[in-house]
Amino acid sequence: MNVIEVEELCVRYGTATALDGVSLAVGQGELVALVGANGAGKTTLLNALSGVARRASGRVAIQGRFAHVPEGRQLFPDLTVDDNLRLGAYRVRERDTAWIYRILPELERTRKQRAGNLSGGQQQMVAIGRGLMAQPDVMAIDEMSLGLAPLVARGLIKTLAELNRERGLAVLLVEQSARLAFSLCSRAYVLEAGRVAASGTTRELAESAVLRDVYLGGTTKASA
Repeated sequence: MNVIEVEELCVRYGTATALDGVSLAVGQGELVALVGANGAGKTTLLNALSGVARRASGRVAIQGRFAHVPEGRQLFPDLTVDDNLRLGAYRVRERDTAWIYRILPELERTRKQRAGNLSGGQQQMVAIGRGLMAQPDVMAIDEMSLGLAPLVARGLIKTLAELNRERGLAVLLVEQSARLAFSLCSRAYVLEAGRVAASGTTRELAESAVLRDVYLGGTTKASA
């Protein structure tokens, strides 16, 4: 069963086409990457999934609970960490945050601090924890590693892998860093100028000479 299905999705902003006939799917319990350069349409696709961006045409279907961790975290900086987490549970009955601190123990000592005073890595943990409070079947995470030290980003990847293994959480991970995304996901889509330029297993895509040059740090073009 697919928890996310997108068929021939088109999104336009005025006369500009952000997504042009995009189709993709995420299966139950699957880890899927969506990679591409800035302006490829990755964020627009997630916004279409969550209803923030209006579809010009095409179909979007989500089965089960869906959580969207937006680019830039979008926390409430004047609220505490604990209050930010609780906001993620507004549609479910269980609002106890203790289990989030077990998953993300580094947040335990910050629970009463204002979210705006945290480091970038801690804020990203809060954003992910807020999404988890919705008890989702599938989570879409936009540019998780943006502005983070590589060690922090790898730690978050490890956490997502554990959540997938222990809770069956499906993840659609949007990343400019294909290398990081491929370390978690077994399958991926590559967006280029609003279209799916390639798809397949991450092993297949990583071995593609063109994609390796463009997205994995080759010499012919700058790394994404």
